Amino acid sequence: MKPSRAPAIKLLIVDDSELVRTGLRTLLSDERSLLIVGEASSVATATQKASELRPDVILMDIRLPDGTGFDACRQILNQLPETRVLFLTSVVDDRLVDEAIRSGGHGYLLKEIDGRGLVQAILDVAAGKSILDPAVTARVMQLVKSGNKQNAVIDSLSPQEKRVLALIAEGKTNKEVGADMNLSEKTVKNYLSNVFEKLNINSRTQAAIYYSQNQDRP
Repeated sequence: MKPSRAPAIKLLIVDDSELVRTGLRTLLSDERSLLIVGEASSVATATQKASELRPDVILMDIRLPDGTGFDACRQILNQLPETRVLFLTSVVDDRLVDEAIRSGGHGYLLKEIDGRGLVQAILDVAAGKSILDPAVTARVMQLVKSGNKQNAVIDSLSPQEKRVLALIAEGKTNKEVGADMNLSEKTVKNYLSNVFEKLNINSRTQAAIYYSQNQDRP
């Protein structure tokens, strides 16, 4: 008996441009690991469609006619915290990258990315990883560095919290961290919550970047 295939990742495309939405649908529709369940062109329709369709991943544009993708991201994650939001934009701007992270986004990509790279990014985000376009990584690292100068340093973390942080930085999900450390998923969440509070950060992306900056400190 053949092993059953993993269910396709349900994807919602949010962009104010019909041309862009059509292009993304054409590009991604033949990918068997993905299932495009809907499209939206505004904050209002994005939140409505997300509530109705409960997608696993949302490809989110930043500029929308009735607000921003950040507004939509916050509203959607408030209702559907397990949904993953991947920002896909043509804009590289420090303020926007920072806002994407603070709104709870799980990735930030530029529209110049090739099709294979986009598919892989969607798969990675769905698996619990945080994705940053190489063009914006340096900017985000600087933002995190400047934003944490007065925050608790990594040495304030307990050995277990440091281990959780290191595994999160590798892109592991809470479940995978728990398996590696022989801890329950709830315990991992508690450790991660402590890490966020001590370092004054609020996302897994920031945690990963903070760790990458500080792991080689004497």
